[in-house]
Amino acid sequence: MMKGKSMQALSPIFTVEQIEAARQLISSATRVVVLTHLSPDGDAMGSSLAMRHFLEAQGKQVSVVVPNAFPDFLAWLPKADEDIIYENQRAEADALLEQADLIICTDFNDPKRIGSLGDKMLTLTCKKMMIDHHLHPASFPDLTLSYPACPSTCELVYRLLTSLCPISNSPEGVPYPISLDTATCIYTGMMTDTGNFSFNSNYPEMYQIVGDLVALGVNKDAIYNRVFNAYSADRMRLMGYCLYQKMKIFPEYHTALIYLSKKELYRFNFRSGDAEGIVNLPLQIKDIHYSCFMREDKVNPTEESLAGGSKTKIKISLRSQGDRPVNVFAKDIFNGGGHANASGGEYYGPLTEAVQQFLENYQKYFNL
Repeated sequence: MMKGKSMQALSPIFTVEQIEAARQLISSATRVVVLTHLSPDGDAMGSSLAMRHFLEAQGKQVSVVVPNAFPDFLAWLPKADEDIIYENQRAEADALLEQADLIICTDFNDPKRIGSLGDKMLTLTCKKMMIDHHLHPASFPDLTLSYPACPSTCELVYRLLTSLCPISNSPEGVPYPISLDTATCIYTGMMTDTGNFSFNSNYPEMYQIVGDLVALGVNKDAIYNRVFNAYSADRMRLMGYCLYQKMKIFPEYHTALIYLSKKELYRFNFRSGDAEGIVNLPLQIKDIHYSCFMREDKVNPTEESLAGGSKTKIKISLRSQGDRPVNVFAKDIFNGGGHANASGGEYYGPLTEAVQQFLENYQKYFNL
């Protein structure tokens, strides 16, 4: 930890009223449940676990409930092994939710993003707080802390915690709420939601926060290796198959498409997390500005209310470069959304239909 270096204040993005409302909700709660979205990624896991570490330091009883399993390459995060997976532990999770004084929703802004866990949440009368960076938040929480211009929810969590507990005047300059475990979770989410700071990451205050986290003891190189250099041989072969056999290029529209069936995934012993980053690969090709990756998946029990009777779900990831948004396409065509350069959606039905939807519509949106 760096000694004798104080940390500079960041530009405020939450109002004084919002910070005080968050303080009141937290101070008046004893039992807290933190929720995050289906198929949790690094930002979802990092933000939910960071909130857990902070709240436990305040003497709260805290549980993190995730709708379904998270990738193996995030299992090392502090206390990730204690997350309750709603798909497998519904009775335990429901009991905790019913006893909660406060529910905190991180990295999602609509109950639909947590499947049947959202249906359960909406039946509860306890207070609810949202911390999220996606567009168009729903109106269900008592307090919404939403800032879509922020690249990650983990950055919002950092800003919230350091606003709730101002920077210490100790020689170390350590903000009270940011323990090493908290900082590790926050850095992981910031890193993964920006592709290791390769997109949505070109502004100085992000690196000020990174510097603060490293000063607190975060080992950024070790985190990178745990997340990005922990894939199986099967996953590497799957990447090669995608590029050699499955990638379609539409040069006149600077667009690439990759799609995989369940049969193809099983061929490579697919596990949760193996598809991470595949959508970014075509963007390394000169003059490719848009990339879409689709994979066939099953509808899990927490998503049945969304699926309309379909047994098949297609997960869709979209990426772009520069001033070329994909979030409107995601919203209009696949009922999704996200950020300008990184969005996603779902299609409940056959893979062939999802591919056809893409082929019939991409030219209207990807025209730069």
